Amino acid sequence: MSRRVDRSGFSLLELLVALAVFSLAAVALLNLQGESTRSQVRVETRTLAGVVAQNLAVEAVTAPQPPSDGEGRTALAGRDWRWSRSVVATDDPEILRIDIRVTDGADPAALLTVFRSAAP
Repeated sequence: MSRRVDRSGFSLLELLVALAVFSLAAVALLNLQGESTRSQVRVETRTLAGVVAQNLAVEAVTAPQPPSDGEGRTALAGRDWRWSRSVVATDDPEILRIDIRVTDGADPAALLTVFRSAAP
């Protein structure tokens, strides 16, 4: 007479497979978190550079005299931003195009174009 033994629980193989699946899910979540952080940094940089560009554009449009080409540095949110401004005549002699480029390194973080009257 043979006795049948009822074994409940997981075998070692089933446990290893479950651990492998859990590990893959954990690695995927860590990758997702890292990409999310990198994306947030890029968005923050572009947003702050856009604020710098808009501030420079307001200064250029509201100045009593039309601005000239130039470049400089400004601080915002604890960071140093480099900017350059290019003033170009348009087909209409009464209107100037002002291109503003803001960087926090080598690549442009914000580009903005505004138009203003050429006459003071």
